[in-house]
Amino acid sequence: MPKIDNLKKYKNIHMIGIGGVSMSGIAEILHNWGFTVTGSDWANSETVQILIKRGIKVTVGHNIDDVQKADIVVYSAAIKPEDPEMLEAKKLHIPTIERADFLGEITRCFKDTICISGTHGKTTTTSMVSLCFVKALTDPSIQVGAYLKQLDGNYRVGNSEHFIIEACEYVESFLKFSPKAEIILNIDNEHLDYFKNLENIKKAFIKYVKLLPDDGILILNGDDTNCLELSNYTKATVSTYGISNQNADVYATNIEFNDDGFAKFDVYYHNKFLDTFQLSVPGKHNVSNALACISICMQYHIALDIVKSALLEFTGAHRRFEYKGKIQNMASVYDDYGHHPTEIIATAKSLMNKKYHQSWVIFQPHTYSRTKNLLDDFANALLNFDHVIILDIYAAREKNTYHISSKDLVAKLHSLGKDALYIPDFDECANYVKTHVEKNDIVLTLGAGTVTNIGPMLVG
Repeated sequence: MPKIDNLKKYKNIHMIGIGGVSMSGIAEILHNWGFTVTGSDWANSETVQILIKRGIKVTVGHNIDDVQKADIVVYSAAIKPEDPEMLEAKKLHIPTIERADFLGEITRCFKDTICISGTHGKTTTTSMVSLCFVKALTDPSIQVGAYLKQLDGNYRVGNSEHFIIEACEYVESFLKFSPKAEIILNIDNEHLDYFKNLENIKKAFIKYVKLLPDDGILILNGDDTNCLELSNYTKATVSTYGISNQNADVYATNIEFNDDGFAKFDVYYHNKFLDTFQLSVPGKHNVSNALACISICMQYHIALDIVKSALLEFTGAHRRFEYKGKIQNMASVYDDYGHHPTEIIATAKSLMNKKYHQSWVIFQPHTYSRTKNLLDDFANALLNFDHVIILDIYAAREKNTYHISSKDLVAKLHSLGKDALYIPDFDECANYVKTHVEKNDIVLTLGAGTVTNIGPMLVG
């Protein structure tokens, strides 16, 4: 049972931005531990409705009364200091704590926090690892960055010392945690609005690895040279995995894909054949994610047949190449969270393993800084699709001080010989696709923002 003594001084906890993926998971964990949790969010959402249904009081907008009753106020990174609830907490000298710091406090309630990090693939790999641990009856607590149907949510409250979480590198928030084990999937140019360059990202991961105790576990992607260097900064047990690097401790060979793009592959450990595994999610990148999962499960002595069946049962996390339905029985529609060029390329490769007529992508760039910094990379990644439609940039936390627009991305694609369209209006976009798709086409809605709303418009 986790030791929650360090949190007991806070009977009433108010959360600003409670509808966020991580915040909502924290809220549910605290609620299950018997704390009185209230929260507010700027928008009503499916997540907000789930929290209300589970007995957590959530206000859409602001609720100064709930702040006044709180022993502590937890806020997400998107909340500004001038937020009315933040100002009220400050006025009343109620302690405030940022989400990552508070999650760090929760990790210290457990003897065994397992953190899954890396620039891409965190949610999928966290989901895979979670299902293996649940299936092995280790009764873990879990917080994952997307809805997972096997959990009926994005969290689980267990009674063991295992806490499996997705650990994000943005603003170095993963340095707030106290991990016993870490999986590092890859290190890539991402969140450049904060990190500025790859060197700074690598430095953050070095600091993160140094958090491990000497009796900890570090799982590294042996196909990623930036990851491999990290073994120099810890005394923890290090295990590597790979596809192209057969010097890795755990590696895959004989990878084959069926018509759905799902892989079947042989796994070796120290050059000795372990077993043949099969996935129910598409793409070679998911073979890599599965190897990371297999590697950590081996370190925890989870039986291979349990890992095999859990990986086969895993059909993907919410918004990770998620099937949404068909357009007039003609074309299949999928939705994916990919918002970085590396993720777009991985998704395009997954698509190529499927059988289809022509591919369509409806892409919504995410944040002005990312679009500006990686414009050429985005354009080159989108060349992998037959038809490209670009929506307006989803601003998220930013103001457009970068003098960039989606029209720049369309112009870049035109300069590369790709006939891309700029259709900012969602209704117009959905109507265009409906009238132009052909039999056995595949349509992909892609991005981390509101683009996910187009799928239901296409198949509805």
